[in-house]
Amino acid sequence: MELKDIELQTKEAVLEVLEQAKLQMGDVFVIGCSTSEVGGEKIGSASSMDIAGAIYRGAHAALQPHGIFLAAQCCEHLNRAIILEREAAEAYGWEPVNVLPQPKAGGSFATTCWQNFAEPVAVEHIRAHAGMDIGGTLIGMHLREVAVPVRIAQKTIGEANVLCARTRLKFIGGVRAHYQEDKL
Repeated sequence: MELKDIELQTKEAVLEVLEQAKLQMGDVFVIGCSTSEVGGEKIGSASSMDIAGAIYRGAHAALQPHGIFLAAQCCEHLNRAIILEREAAEAYGWEPVNVLPQPKAGGSFATTCWQNFAEPVAVEHIRAHAGMDIGGTLIGMHLREVAVPVRIAQKTIGEANVLCARTRLKFIGGVRAHYQEDKL
């Protein structure tokens, strides 16, 4: 698969999620990504900075015009830490930790984000508003508490399966409670 195709698939997939997720400027979109899986290999076996760059370019092109922060989930070697812009970490009160992602310890996508963000930081935990799992990286721990699956037409990026989610506010109350339709 060509890198341009991966970039376009990523952009289209992110835009599909944005269309359904009702995100606002300043919200956070987390991506967990196995470039190995995108390239048709087993997760963690064939990390690719080129594939990571294509995914970054596609995601950035979709998110940046909307003012939505991109967050990159690291691999398990960094305990799935998150790489994001310092501005986002400060806005949400997420405390930075000291680690630098590398292709084989953090992953190629997190490393690419670190290299491209204006002022990158690593944090241990976030509560993103929506996200995308490319290749079975398990982003659920970094979503807000009530995650809702988002079904999109773009089922794969490269050779990797894509699963997406948005989050919503918790419902409280009982049988007489009414809810704000625009927040569902």
